[in-house]
Amino acid sequence: MNRRRVLKILGKIILTEAILMVPALIVALIYNEGDAPYLFCTIIFAALAGFALSGVKAPERRMGSRDGYCVVALAWIIISLIGAVQLYLTGQFRSYWSSLFEIISGFTTTGASVLAYPELLPHGVQFWRCFTHWVGGMGVLVFVMMIMPMENENSMHLVRAEVPGPIAGKLVPRMKKTSLILYGIYTAMTVILVILLLAGGLNLFDALTLSFGTAGTGGFSISSVGIAGYNSAYIEIVIGVFMLLFGINFNAYYLILIKRFKDVLKIEEIKWYLGFVAFAVVTITINICTSISAVSLCLRQAFFQVSSVITTTGFATVDFERWPEYSKHMLTLLMIIGACSGSTGGGLKVSRVIVMVKSFFTEIRHIIDPSAVTVVRLNGKPLDKDTLISVRVYASCYFMLICIFTLVISLNGFDMTTNLTAVLSCFNNIGPGLGGVGPMSNFSCYSDWAQCILSIAMLTGRLEIFPMFMLFSKSVHRRRGV
Repeated sequence: MNRRRVLKILGKIILTEAILMVPALIVALIYNEGDAPYLFCTIIFAALAGFALSGVKAPERRMGSRDGYCVVALAWIIISLIGAVQLYLTGQFRSYWSSLFEIISGFTTTGASVLAYPELLPHGVQFWRCFTHWVGGMGVLVFVMMIMPMENENSMHLVRAEVPGPIAGKLVPRMKKTSLILYGIYTAMTVILVILLLAGGLNLFDALTLSFGTAGTGGFSISSVGIAGYNSAYIEIVIGVFMLLFGINFNAYYLILIKRFKDVLKIEEIKWYLGFVAFAVVTITINICTSISAVSLCLRQAFFQVSSVITTTGFATVDFERWPEYSKHMLTLLMIIGACSGSTGGGLKVSRVIVMVKSFFTEIRHIIDPSAVTVVRLNGKPLDKDTLISVRVYASCYFMLICIFTLVISLNGFDMTTNLTAVLSCFNNIGPGLGGVGPMSNFSCYSDWAQCILSIAMLTGRLEIFPMFMLFSKSVHRRRGV
């Protein structure tokens, strides 16, 4: 591994984090609730550390893919360690590890919280907590590439390691321009959402923090009552629609911008994604109508919760823990499926589900007729062998890790439903689960060590397994240069 090159890039990333904390410091100064010193000191520390590391002299050598994976894993760990400091200094967390869990949940857009009353946090730190959703949604390193100079070959390795989904591609030849396009679309959609929420009667602070959670498909709430506290069908519908929009592959929005509408209609993943949503909304509405007489209310609640869960946002307007068993099972299934690749959502990803289903039927056809030529296609194009192997390996690792994480945290003594859905919600970056970590509960019930395990699950799930494992691989750390 080219260690000096890695340190130099990490320095740029830490500097970027210091810059990203500045808006929160401004909010803290406006509200004057005593949290400005926490933010200021953290910004100064991050800036000094970033300058020191970015000044490391590194040979002009291209980064390999293994360097890219290590940079991504290290970057997410380091920004979390630094970002948790001001949360811990507020005194609202029982330990630094709880504040680290909270900030990792923010950056990974999980939205799982250990706070029973988040409204007790001062506004500046609250803004930073929610802003991490927006930063982590599109990817920290994608943001860094947008504002910092970086070689195109090096940046491509970073994008492949960070952007969620089985296939990472470039919209345009230069990765810096790709980053600008992605964040341009992302920012424009966020601004539109903020305007719509302001039109619904929210104040600017609430509109911004809710928009950060919706855009990043994160789910942090700034109060203990969450979205339900606004008691507004308009707010519910607007956020529900935008959660779905942010769960779509951003390449589709780029194709719309350049007026390639036919290409958008050919994207199978979007068709399956919307199909899953429609099926879940209709069947859950029918299922919960037995306990709620108003069909329109059933439909609205089903739509919001399905949008929230499949996009792994994690907002909740009702306690779906009290819904019938079918509805709870359907939501758990949606937790696993997740959103589209190349979106801000988490989960297994719809594209992988498509490939796995098609691979299954292709294998059946091959067993029936071994001489037949069987090809798995996506969007009308045949998938190469490497992509198919990658999807199958990822799926195998995914289910194996879910089992391992669940087994480990079971030592904390909670029931299987609580443990399994806690791991699913953390690994898939969703937020609420069922049982003791249901939509009206939080993760404070777990001990510090269990929260650390769940923090690792969040990072592993957000970075899609391989960067975290490669970070601890001996072969990756063999010196290839200095």
